[in-house]
Amino acid sequence: MLLGVVLAGAASALVALALRGRTGRGWAWSVGLLLWSLACLAVITLIPADGAPGIVYADEQYYQGCSFDYGGPSPDGFWIFSGGQRLLNAVVFVPSGVLWVLVAGRWPRALTWSVPLGLVLLAAYSAGIEATQLVLARLDRACDVTDVVDNVAGAAIGLGAGLLLLPLVRPWRR
Repeated sequence: MLLGVVLAGAASALVALALRGRTGRGWAWSVGLLLWSLACLAVITLIPADGAPGIVYADEQYYQGCSFDYGGPSPDGFWIFSGGQRLLNAVVFVPSGVLWVLVAGRWPRALTWSVPLGLVLLAAYSAGIEATQLVLARLDRACDVTDVVDNVAGAAIGLGAGLLLLPLVRPWRR
């Protein structure tokens, strides 16, 4: 997992370095960090939880479908951000939300539509991760609608924090 995060960071840094001459250092690093945050989300959610489980055949998978029971298997159920895995599911999407706004902030007139678009895209990314966890039985991960709700809440918090940081950071400056 750590190797995946490091390799994604290196690739994202190369993208930022390639962009910095044309777009300015701040914006280029915002793009690089956004790509890195999205890659890290994929790495931490699509690598088997307890190491390599070997081969888990689809018919032997513990969860045969996606859980649409809000609260999921978590014992603390219906509390948003109650701690543990649910809080982590929200927190890991906050940086992506912040960085989306910093990238989109290069075009201030576009913020009115790019922030909602960012929320929709991050929600789709979360749903895609959950769908991948369902389809790839070998991951031995569970597809749960609660994870999507928590991820979207974290993305929304990140987008709000990004809007607050945007006037201070102004990543489009050279």
